[in-house]
Amino acid sequence: MYLDHIVHFVEEEPQAAVDFWNEQGFSAVPGGQHLKWGTHNALLYAKDCYIEWLSVEKPEIAAKANHPLTALLLHDGIGFGTICLRTKAIEELDVRLKEEGFETSGVLEAERRTNAGKLIQWKMLFIKEAVSNELPSPFFIQWQEDDVARLDSLRKSKALLPENEMLELEKCVFGVHDIAAITEKWRKMLGGKLELENCRIEFQLTGGKKERLESVAFKGADQTVAYSQGVYHMPRKGNNTSN
Repeated sequence: MYLDHIVHFVEEEPQAAVDFWNEQGFSAVPGGQHLKWGTHNALLYAKDCYIEWLSVEKPEIAAKANHPLTALLLHDGIGFGTICLRTKAIEELDVRLKEEGFETSGVLEAERRTNAGKLIQWKMLFIKEAVSNELPSPFFIQWQEDDVARLDSLRKSKALLPENEMLELEKCVFGVHDIAAITEKWRKMLGGKLELENCRIEFQLTGGKKERLESVAFKGADQTVAYSQGVYHMPRKGNNTSN
């Protein structure tokens, strides 16, 4: 299982996120609109994952969307939200999670339309839980296109540039109040381990009231970029992160 993307809630328009990250030397792009959820996003693609900066576009739609991620966005407003894990067998995963005792949303169909008008479709799966200050579970995704075709499309559209493919995720660090309990729960969800194919999951004690993702680190990081209450450890532009 791979980490597919990191969801970071922001209050700004997507173009503002794009401008900020471009100024830092990283190529971000506008994503598109989630018409049924009242949200829109900006994206930064890396080697085999991406960062999504998600914000509310139409509050009246978002308030009625009845969608787990939109509900978390409305609750948090700003800062890291959660992570999404990529699978090739989402229906089978749904069965396993239910057998493990988790209540799920069932497999949901989803889509967004890019600024260029392209319709992108995927399937999603959530753990059913109340939105609160406790650490939200990761959610799961299966894209309509396979990984090879999807990455090829991103390259052709210039959303994924060669320098971005040098960016390799190393770890996601979550701040929690009970490391042992959260570790046991997440290992159960993820099939027994916290080492994904492209990322390590770590937990640390937090002094805050809210349990959330606190920092994201890429390989070869030699600078820290703070943005919208999120912390990113990034390599400077041009560094070869595969060394």
